[in-house]
Amino acid sequence: MADIKPFKAYRPIKDKVGRVSALPYDVFSRKEAYEEVKRNPDSFLAIDRPETQFAEDYDMYAPEVYQKAHDMLWGQIESGVFEQDETNCYYIYEQTMNGRTQTGIVACASIDDYLNNVIKKHENTRAEKEEDRIKHVYTCEAQTGPIFLCYRNNKMLSDLVAKIKEVDEPVYDFTSDDGVKNRVWIISDLEETETICRIFATIDSIYIADGHHRCASAVKVGLRKREENAGKARGKQQYDYFLSVLFPDNELMIMDYNRVVKDLNGLTKEAFLDKLEDKFDIERSNEAVKPSCKGEFGLYLEDEWYKLVAKEHIRKSDAVEGLDVSVLQNEVLSPILGIGDPRTDKRIDFVGGIRGLKELEDRCHKDMKLAFSMYPTSISELFDVADAERLMPPKSTWFEPKLLSGLFIHSI
Repeated sequence: MADIKPFKAYRPIKDKVGRVSALPYDVFSRKEAYEEVKRNPDSFLAIDRPETQFAEDYDMYAPEVYQKAHDMLWGQIESGVFEQDETNCYYIYEQTMNGRTQTGIVACASIDDYLNNVIKKHENTRAEKEEDRIKHVYTCEAQTGPIFLCYRNNKMLSDLVAKIKEVDEPVYDFTSDDGVKNRVWIISDLEETETICRIFATIDSIYIADGHHRCASAVKVGLRKREENAGKARGKQQYDYFLSVLFPDNELMIMDYNRVVKDLNGLTKEAFLDKLEDKFDIERSNEAVKPSCKGEFGLYLEDEWYKLVAKEHIRKSDAVEGLDVSVLQNEVLSPILGIGDPRTDKRIDFVGGIRGLKELEDRCHKDMKLAFSMYPTSISELFDVADAERLMPPKSTWFEPKLLSGLFIHSI
């Protein structure tokens, strides 16, 4: 059963929320982070990416860089940019993008639930990416970017959230730089918070949708804090929990996560297409191919689009091997194009569906040879993989909209 608790968030004051809250640190390259902080010095990205306060060639992982993040965060709290709620609260976080709305509950999830697999994973993490956020969270003594969690829709919880949204006024109502409308409600009523806590306690599986590295880092900081406070701390502490937003599965949308490849691995275009014909039905298209169903792929090569439909003998029923991203990897990228490990191979790159199919064409005209457009992985496929305690191939899911950082801060 899930241990999802309310907490006393630090939040931007209302007049500052639009300028302070920022897209997650990991959607920006280093150059883009510097440009964004220069454009908006109030952006929380300055704290999430504190190297922006140093010269561009400065070691971004130096201890003083993380200390700068700590000093800026707590300096802004002391100066009144952020305020803290007086009682433990849940928060409703609603995002509307392109006419579609998703509503989550902001809360703290238990690191023990992560360790015991009540909170389930579907991706591997890389130690070097974890280490950066471990240092950031530990030095700042706070979690600043929420983990994107999801659960199978619970009617009692959905009805309660809908009722609060209808009756109460939001504390925030603003449009962020990415064009997403954001609204936030505070749930401080004791009866309501206890009800939410009890409902989550009946849910036996929570899933990480996005933020595996942030989640693993928060857990490792919590375990480190436990060791440091062994024999001193009694009961659950704030570091035993991590900042999260939990969404019902029926409100979420996974976008396509497309692939671009640098070369044909020594093959001619004709030889490559011949090899594909053993595994796919191929049809040339006069327009960009956006796959309409599972087992369908788009191929862009030398200014031409093709629709690929997987033949029956390469389709699999296995939770992982049956994913379209696995089919492409196992049947095309590895055996034909020689890309054995897409995590490390420099000949492949990944393009989130938010950028559109035109981005695939542009990359092929710029630095790549061919592109594959994908049908999105479904939420049910994500659940199936996680329930089987298995892992998806890298870059299998792309969630939009992104959760803003600096909107809620959890002090540990």
